[in-house]
Amino acid sequence: MAVQISRALRGALLAEAAADPMHEVCGLLTGGTRIERMIPANNVADTPEKRFEIDPATLFATIRAERNGDDILLGYYHSHPNGRTDPSEHDRLQASDDGRIWIIIADGEIAAWRLAKNRKFKALAIELTY
Repeated sequence: MAVQISRALRGALLAEAAADPMHEVCGLLTGGTRIERMIPANNVADTPEKRFEIDPATLFATIRAERNGDDILLGYYHSHPNGRTDPSEHDRLQASDDGRIWIIIADGEIAAWRLAKNRKFKALAIELTY
């Protein structure tokens, strides 16, 4: 299964990461059958240069909006200042097994992942649209 994302949204994700290259930026991905919107969130981790934690207020507001008929929460995104788009061991240990998409941004690239039942990430193809 390919993750569908627009070229414009891909550019916005890359721009957010480039604007703060020393810290992990993070947020939520919403839409319907494809990722249509990114919702930037504050990184509230103790060490945002090495880890990320999505601000719970943003996460809960997005979940409430979904319950009220807004876009579906399809996944999460964050950047890796270390330049690698593969999930870190910390990502694997902290990831919730909810079937959602993880996009990791690093070094001007993005990669999509989904956590499998064995707690390992499976790479997903990215299909750029319009």
